[in-house]
Amino acid sequence: MLVIASRGSQLALWQASWVERLMTAAGHQCRLEIIKTTGDKITDVPLAKVGTKGLFTKEIEEALLDGRADLAVHSLKDLPTELPAGLVLAAVPEREDPRDAVVGRRLADLPPGAKVGTSSLRRAAQLRALRPDLEVESVRGNLDTRLRKLDEGQYDSILLAAAGLKRLGWAERIAEILPSEVMCSAVGQGALAVETRESGPGFEACAVLDHGATHAAVTAERGVLGALGGGCQVPIGAHATVEDGWLRITAMVASPDGAELVRAEAEGPAAGADSIGRELGAELLRLGARRILDAVYSV
Repeated sequence: MLVIASRGSQLALWQASWVERLMTAAGHQCRLEIIKTTGDKITDVPLAKVGTKGLFTKEIEEALLDGRADLAVHSLKDLPTELPAGLVLAAVPEREDPRDAVVGRRLADLPPGAKVGTSSLRRAAQLRALRPDLEVESVRGNLDTRLRKLDEGQYDSILLAAAGLKRLGWAERIAEILPSEVMCSAVGQGALAVETRESGPGFEACAVLDHGATHAAVTAERGVLGALGGGCQVPIGAHATVEDGWLRITAMVASPDGAELVRAEAEGPAAGADSIGRELGAELLRLGARRILDAVYSV
């Protein structure tokens, strides 16, 4: 019996149950184990101010390491670029839509002073660069909680990951999907991460879940993040695609107020995904991202 560890949110359980169904179809017996993480316990503080790496993964990784779980399912964007010793990113299933979505009124229809909610510093910074006339405010909570706050009139619009809305059957709530050249996605957005110990039944069993093109794309994106050394206090985005073995990636770093935004692109063979991402991260630093990072961390 393989034990699959997951957070207990509605979206996390959908993701873990989806993986469980695939594993069962491949002939494995599985059960879910729900684990509450630090990030689940802190619901009234903007994520950027918490500043803890592994906010939604630490307790789950502890369960993997001590043998209470055989594999864990995460939203890949929650998984730190450096994993604890003994754990690996064993599989990345095919990605859902990686872009950001607007729920409520379309951005072009929002009047000056309209209130837009987001839990993401990355989205907030890019939105401030696009529309400095809007009021951007933090909104925390699971997807259903954020949608309820919108419906109650606390916000005119909210920004969310398109993938979560689509997975939970709320695609009809999407007013518009923002192209990546307008709103660069978070590293790993829309992708799932299956984390396991370096060897053992969990590692071996989940190989069937891996989607090569998606794995290469997110490897490049995580390479950018690794080169920048960025945490959740800095707005960083990266979006890669792979087609016929060729990888293209766009990445950006912004100041939290959206006043400065550095963007760059790269491409190359998907087999070199990590180095392409890291070289792009270094290019961003040369173009001005280092100044932004230094300013944020010196505060």
